[in-house]
Amino acid sequence: MRKPLIAGNWKLNKTLAEAEALAKALVKELADVTDTEIIIAPVFTALGRVAEIIADSPVSLAAQNCYPQETGAFTGEVSPLMLKDIGCQAVIIGHSERRQLLGETNQFINLKVKKALETGLQVILCVGETLDQRESGEMLEVLTAQVKGGLADLSPEQMTNLVIAYEPVWAIGTGKTASNEQAQEAHSFIRGLVQGLFDPDTSTACRILYGGSVKPDNVDGLMAQDDIDGALVGGASLNAEDFSRIVRFNKNRH
Repeated sequence: MRKPLIAGNWKLNKTLAEAEALAKALVKELADVTDTEIIIAPVFTALGRVAEIIADSPVSLAAQNCYPQETGAFTGEVSPLMLKDIGCQAVIIGHSERRQLLGETNQFINLKVKKALETGLQVILCVGETLDQRESGEMLEVLTAQVKGGLADLSPEQMTNLVIAYEPVWAIGTGKTASNEQAQEAHSFIRGLVQGLFDPDTSTACRILYGGSVKPDNVDGLMAQDDIDGALVGGASLNAEDFSRIVRFNKNRH
């Protein structure tokens, strides 16, 4: 059985004071959760303070990005080693906004994945197609390139510390969500790709999250799908009540 994982990506939101308040509210709301893994990913400037607040709670800490070198002349970048040092257990890599807005390639993302795993961080690797790519029939081709590119040169052992997040770009922040069936179809396809790259055991164990306008009112239906193991939540993760309801999804109540 794959343990469900709900991750909150705060993106470029929350000052230090706001991040502290949200982290405290989440610790209070989610103190009793044991059956679902919970991760939050604040901005870099809030990581240290949030790490202290969530230290004795079920909530784990992730960063939203990293650079694939430990140290060096890379102005403005943060390494996996530094993330671990400040209290992160995980890191989001290859988010569609970084691919779209900052031109990150599958090859560059793969370097980050390998460095983060080497450092002992759990990786949430994001993949997903744009609306144009879906409508022109390129969705499976794009997902294949992103999954194969992102997981290149990894061992089955390393895959135990990697989670894939499928995020159709057209559903992020737009209020549109892939239907439960569309999401399940993509997740099933991605699981098949993992099996082709590794083996049946690795693909069966690999958790695949759905991201793209996940909200309290659609999470139950998504989580009822066979190959959806959790959610990477954007906007709704900025509200303690909404995020807590998503963490407490009920797959039997959709």
